Amino acid sequence: MKNALLSLLLCAFYQFAGAQRSVPELKNNTTLHYECKLHGQTRALKLTANVSSDTLVFHLETRGVKSDIVIAQQALKNGTALSFNQGENTAVLHLKPTETFFMISRSAYQDLVQNNKFVYNNTTYDVVNPKPNDEVFIEGKAIDVLHVKAQIDNTALWIIKNPDFPIICKVDKNPLGIDFTLMKIE
Repeated sequence: MKNALLSLLLCAFYQFAGAQRSVPELKNNTTLHYECKLHGQTRALKLTANVSSDTLVFHLETRGVKSDIVIAQQALKNGTALSFNQGENTAVLHLKPTETFFMISRSAYQDLVQNNKFVYNNTTYDVVNPKPNDEVFIEGKAIDVLHVKAQIDNTALWIIKNPDFPIICKVDKNPLGIDFTLMKIE
């Protein structure tokens, strides 16, 4: 009887441990592999991070385009807008002090966690109650995310629960037509 009970407890613990969701970290040389969809076309996009005390630089590579996207510390802390620039205009692009790239600012993330909503690009996003199909998996691992939806349209974002670098791992129904999904992290 003791062996059966112990086996049952071990199975339950294994199931609980397996159900834990991962929170990926962003550090130097972390590479994010996205699949981007625009008007029926699919494109791979790779972002490699260079983190320093005053900036975050994403080295962007996609279909022959290479560019460094520089996000200022001010934007990482208090940014209010996403940049959808694709790096095609210059080898080094310094974003505005209010702009982030493929992530929201730390203050927007805090608003999201504390108030179940945040404002970005003058659009209010509200937390959506989780549904079974809302789970995000990257290479078979469940990722801990917050799912939000814009109040003015059907734009949906899935944001990794990382207060230091709240990366957007999925966008759906973007009115600009660019939807993307994080497929792999190296």
